[in-house]
Amino acid sequence: MTSNMDREMILADFQACTGIENIDEAITLLEQNNWDLVAAINGVIPQENGILQSDYGGETISGPAFDPASHPAPAPAPSSSSAFRPVMPSRQIVERQPRMLDFRVEYRDRNVDVVLEDSCTVGEIKQILESELQIPMSKMLLKGWKTGDVEDSTVLKSLHLPKNNSLYVLTPDLPPPSSSSHAGALQESLNQNFMLIITHREVQREYNLNFSGSSTIQEVKRNVYDLTSIPVRHQLWEGWPTSATDDSMCLAESGLSYPCHRLTVGRRSSPAQTREQSEEQSTDVHMVSDSDGDDFEDASEFGVDDGEVFGMASSALRKSPMMPENAENEGDALLQFTAEFSSRYGDCHPVFFIGSLEAAFQEAFYVKARDRKLLAIYLHHDESVLTNVFCSQMLCAESIVSYLSQNFITWAWDLTKDANRARFLTMCNRHFGSVVAQTIRTQKTDQFPLFLIIMGKRSSNEVLNVIQGNTTVDELMMRLMAAMEIFTAQQQEDIKDEDEREARENVKREQDEAYRLSLEADRAKREAHEREMAEQFRLEQIRKEQEEEREAIRLSLEQALPPEPKEEIAEPVSKLRIRTPSGEFLERRFLASNKLQIVFDFVASKGFPWDEFKLLSTFPRRDFYRGCRTHIKRNHRYGGTAYMKGRLQVTM
Repeated sequence: MTSNMDREMILADFQACTGIENIDEAITLLEQNNWDLVAAINGVIPQENGILQSDYGGETISGPAFDPASHPAPAPAPSSSSAFRPVMPSRQIVERQPRMLDFRVEYRDRNVDVVLEDSCTVGEIKQILESELQIPMSKMLLKGWKTGDVEDSTVLKSLHLPKNNSLYVLTPDLPPPSSSSHAGALQESLNQNFMLIITHREVQREYNLNFSGSSTIQEVKRNVYDLTSIPVRHQLWEGWPTSATDDSMCLAESGLSYPCHRLTVGRRSSPAQTREQSEEQSTDVHMVSDSDGDDFEDASEFGVDDGEVFGMASSALRKSPMMPENAENEGDALLQFTAEFSSRYGDCHPVFFIGSLEAAFQEAFYVKARDRKLLAIYLHHDESVLTNVFCSQMLCAESIVSYLSQNFITWAWDLTKDANRARFLTMCNRHFGSVVAQTIRTQKTDQFPLFLIIMGKRSSNEVLNVIQGNTTVDELMMRLMAAMEIFTAQQQEDIKDEDEREARENVKREQDEAYRLSLEADRAKREAHEREMAEQFRLEQIRKEQEEEREAIRLSLEQALPPEPKEEIAEPVSKLRIRTPSGEFLERRFLASNKLQIVFDFVASKGFPWDEFKLLSTFPRRDFYRGCRTHIKRNHRYGGTAYMKGRLQVTM
């Protein structure tokens, strides 16, 4: 492990050899190579052949020979001796292995990975993209080079590229999508997220900000104001598309490259002021680098190695707040908090809940008992000396991140600004009570950051633990696990109570359902009985009406019959005896001159209508149909006997 003084010497030698004046960029390149000076220089200034030797390891490294004449550099700091000695090519030159470069090329919604040797040209990359994207090379603009636009014949080695590179393809000469799908494409763009890589020109710092396609250019500029403290009216931008002429335009319509677009922002001022600000910033950087480490000598107590000194020094230069002051929407404030946290401490960090504290309660507590989690509230404070150590070493440790994501809902707030502090204390007083609010209010700045562990109960929210920033990873994990044990015991009781309550509710629901079905069955029976009674009543009414009608017909026929002739009458008389189906006999005298219709009427008047019964003679058997005009004497000159057989027949 190298000391602080050794790293300062390595940093000075690296800047002298490479000509990189930006100290943040130089530290980043050295950290990528684990502070190996030779490897870092080879990564920035690759050579054709030769060897470089390092005084730190005493070993000879195959590589290119360094030519001081071809790379002029500023004089090294007088307080440091050279840790790098260029060696001219010896007689035993080891042939240099080809260096492979990885390119991630983005085009609209596609990503193409290209791996080439550094001896290849830019045109060879375009040839590969032509076969992958089906775009002619002549219509293709390959963007994203840090040195600006390059020619197709440019050799990659001459660009001094790192191993991993990101490029994007523009096709301005190709026709846009068809007008029929323009509305659908615009709607899709409004739902997409754009990554804006914004470089702050004065401090040479990049911000990676995510915005939805529906966000406006004005919103982007306001967010940049929160990060850089440059008012919107003083912002000087480079990189906006020519179509972005109005700040009220949404990003989906502005012509930005998807999924990422590079922009540069600076303060609108005179060139002299810009140079003066740059000199002041450079002086501040060297003051941090040349410090003897006294400000950070206590950092080793918390497990911080020497490399963390540079990270802390770099973070001291940051001016962008973790959270805007007086933010109206808590969700927007937490979005900026998450973005700034990732920018400072990397992408490996707890997943912060985006939303209000009430929404975090709903997510953690007001669900089924099996799905409940503990709520962890992280309280940040930029002015505390423990903040950088706690965030980078404890909160971003993989074990802590994994444990929090599995068992906790993590919500965060920044107490650096007085307005945000007062707002959180109000929320704390409302949800946890005045005791917890007073405890947080009396915490000193050096005791931050704080980590609150909250467990939801039936009627209130209980603060299980308050973890201060002066802790270690192991202690933090132990306290999280202890809180989890308490929560698990309470959760088991809640699950048991919830299961019993659900069982009772299920029994009640089953009883209610059985009762409902019974009522429906009774109602169906009652309705069926009512329908049956109504049908019987209807049929009875019809029967009565028919009987009344038949009785009326019978009476009318009986009244219409001619009187029965007497025996002493001189005219011929026929005495008929008619047997009914029941075996009874009907007897009556008829004049021989009467028609058979009178016989039919007589039989109908006795309750045997002619449309239901027939008159049949016994011998010879003959059917006397209705309407017969034959006189009785033509059929029975001497009288006779008639009878009825069956329901529709009368014999005679």
